[in-house]
Amino acid sequence: MDHTSFLERLIRGILITLVLVFFLFPIVWILLMSLQTNETILRIPPSLVFTPIFDNYTALVTGQLRTAAGSLQLNFMQNLWNSVLLSSASVLLSLILGVPAAYAFARFKFRLGEDIAFTLLSFRFAPPLLVLLPLSLYFKDLGLTNTYIGLIWVYQLICLPLILWIVRGYFEDISPDIEHAYRIAGNSWWKTFRKIAVPLARPGIAAAGLLAFIFAWNNFVFALILASADKQPVTVGALAFVTASGIQYGQIAAAIVLSVTPTLALALYAQRYLVEGLSMGAVKG
Repeated sequence: MDHTSFLERLIRGILITLVLVFFLFPIVWILLMSLQTNETILRIPPSLVFTPIFDNYTALVTGQLRTAAGSLQLNFMQNLWNSVLLSSASVLLSLILGVPAAYAFARFKFRLGEDIAFTLLSFRFAPPLLVLLPLSLYFKDLGLTNTYIGLIWVYQLICLPLILWIVRGYFEDISPDIEHAYRIAGNSWWKTFRKIAVPLARPGIAAAGLLAFIFAWNNFVFALILASADKQPVTVGALAFVTASGIQYGQIAAAIVLSVTPTLALALYAQRYLVEGLSMGAVKG
């Protein structure tokens, strides 16, 4: 029995190690690339033995991209700040609008309610190119082209349907009897929503907000067309690394590390809420 138990633990440990190596190897490799020069990265055969340097990170922070043809001005840190601003503002706006709307769709039945909810969801799976041309024309007429407000408006159209539908499911999993008892005690609908519904659905709201932040962070097409270089996020700014003199692999790797850091830090911070939110409603009794 002990031998069988030891064998099971050994096999489980080997399988877990293989899974971790499979998923973490690309991240580790990118991190190692960010500490090397182009010559070291492209040498054949590749080697894990090298002298680490931080020149790639220095180039990103100072804005001086070194290429074979000389120095190139790069505004990567501004692009990184743009990504943080656009993603955070759009998710915050979507939460302010989406959480009450999700509660309304979950608790109240009204005419065309499901049709309205599905229409909002259709904004999420509609191809960006389908709305890009009319959006660019509207932005030009309204003076929103190359503005943070315009981009935040577009980004929240990406985040809002996702938050609305995810949070709606969590509100539906919460028993309405708790809210009814609180209302009978003389509390208003708004107070019931703030004091009872939102705290109970907080894990789901956190999970939806994190997923929406990731989707907003990874957006590429809208910012590419609707904004210029000083307003574009890091996903668009990364195009500057592909130059006529070649591809700067080390600086691209360093840019990836810096770009992933905010979302990784947010995911680690919200890990407890994320696990609770994704598992909420899995077991019903």
